[in-house]
Amino acid sequence: MAGEPLKLIVGLGNPGTEYARTRHNAGFRFVDELAERHAATFRNEPRHDAEVARARIGEQELRLVKPMSYMNHSGDPVRSVATFYKVPVEAILVAYDELDFPAGVVRLRQGGGAAGHNGLRDVIAQMGDNFWRLRIGIGHPGERSQVLDYVLGRPTPEEAQLIRDATLAAAEVVPLLLTEGAQIAMNRLHSREEPPDGSAAPPAQAPPDAPAK
Repeated sequence: MAGEPLKLIVGLGNPGTEYARTRHNAGFRFVDELAERHAATFRNEPRHDAEVARARIGEQELRLVKPMSYMNHSGDPVRSVATFYKVPVEAILVAYDELDFPAGVVRLRQGGGAAGHNGLRDVIAQMGDNFWRLRIGIGHPGERSQVLDYVLGRPTPEEAQLIRDATLAAAEVVPLLLTEGAQIAMNRLHSREEPPDGSAAPPAQAPPDAPAK
């Protein structure tokens, strides 16, 4: 079975050291993990307002992208990189934090809505919605009024370990996704043992993100 012809893997997050370890930067940490595993180096590319790394994963060459525009404006850098390298939307994977999933849960799918995620909403506005998504669970604080502080806060040590375990599991299946295809990769990823408290989280509310520049 042919693998997915991915050309861009994008991680969503906010730039700057003050956000580096927050829940909202789960997407950044995922592409950082891929870069480390596959000896890729991020370089600042001002013309795209993004950090971009060229990676070879197995036989596939692709680019890893971290938008530097702050979360609410993630779409412009994604569109810029995709246009420059002539990448169709179906060949893009976007990784991001998911309030609807408990920490430790990670899911892969193609298409769908933004589900209250402002960064994803902006990517959809710029690119359409037919890209692949890697949703990395961070849990939900339970109250809409607490979402801003929650997503821009740091997880507890226990949550951080669960999120890291999910990130590592996702990074493990990327080569499988590229060689064997989405269904086999999803079966592998979705069948991993979830944390004991992996019950459904409360429905996500639209998270206010860090202010734009």
